[in-house]
Amino acid sequence: MAKVGDGVVTLVDHAKRLDPDGKIARIAEMLSESNEIMNDMPFVEGNLVTGHLGTMRTGLPTVYWRKLNQGISPSKSTTAQVTESCAILEARSHVDVDLASLNGETGAFRLSEAKAFIEAMTQEFVQTFFYGSPSAPEEFVGLADRYSDTTAANGDNIILGGGAGADNSSIWLIGWADDTIHGIYPKGSSAGLQHKDLGTQLIQTGTNGPDVATMEAYVDKWQMKAGLFLKDWRYAVRIPNIDISNLVGESSAADLTKLMIKSIHRIPNKSKVKLCFYANRSVIQMLDIQRRDNVQDGGGLSFQNEQGEPVMTFRGIPVRLCDQLTEAESLVS
Repeated sequence: MAKVGDGVVTLVDHAKRLDPDGKIARIAEMLSESNEIMNDMPFVEGNLVTGHLGTMRTGLPTVYWRKLNQGISPSKSTTAQVTESCAILEARSHVDVDLASLNGETGAFRLSEAKAFIEAMTQEFVQTFFYGSPSAPEEFVGLADRYSDTTAANGDNIILGGGAGADNSSIWLIGWADDTIHGIYPKGSSAGLQHKDLGTQLIQTGTNGPDVATMEAYVDKWQMKAGLFLKDWRYAVRIPNIDISNLVGESSAADLTKLMIKSIHRIPNKSKVKLCFYANRSVIQMLDIQRRDNVQDGGGLSFQNEQGEPVMTFRGIPVRLCDQLTEAESLVS
């Protein structure tokens, strides 16, 4: 049971959400972010109740030019199997029934709290998608850990941005498809964020002498079972070591468009995937500034209309804003 103060909405919290007329205020979501990757990432149901087992080709068969009256040796391709696990992201909300019903605004009050949970779950998932660590077994392993060594097998898809300080970030180019990179959810479950209204329950609020003190509360459960499946590492390119202070100061700044051109040429087959660039706000700001000269010189950076909104593109590839890409990444070498 939860105790008051341990993640339970209080009367002070309620008061802070009221307009002068006593109605639930429209809250300025100052902690909300833009993580546009969630609009691009496809999700595929896994073939395991804990994740997904995938098979990828690791070698092609040997073929021969044959002379007449001369035989050839048989050959075969080789494959390997990889298992990726899903993780469970979960949260709960407890709201005193009488507190929620003040001024007859029960539904509006619970909705205002729901919006915050949706935002928190989204931010945490995207953060783990990029930075999930194998040292945290409750998470799934993110992309940054998989693209962190230029001497590894996928090292060709790591293009260093030249930074050497402690304020570094990355640009990612990802080619989404069912047979390249996608999100996964466990077999028999549902994709995306799931909400369950658990109704009213008695929760612990503290102790009152020898007895446990309880109150009636609305209980909501938020859960997301998800993971990352990297079936073909050639369809993700990381541009790490982008020094933010140098970039913003325009002193020894990384040539972003040059690095992005290199990344495009690492993708084997551009027509089979949905390609998107991802970067944080500082990087996109400076990319927009650098575009002034690039557009004049034919650099390929422009804006296109997508569902009524202007979207920055580079050589026809959308450039998406992702606030969860930090500016304190470790140097990659």
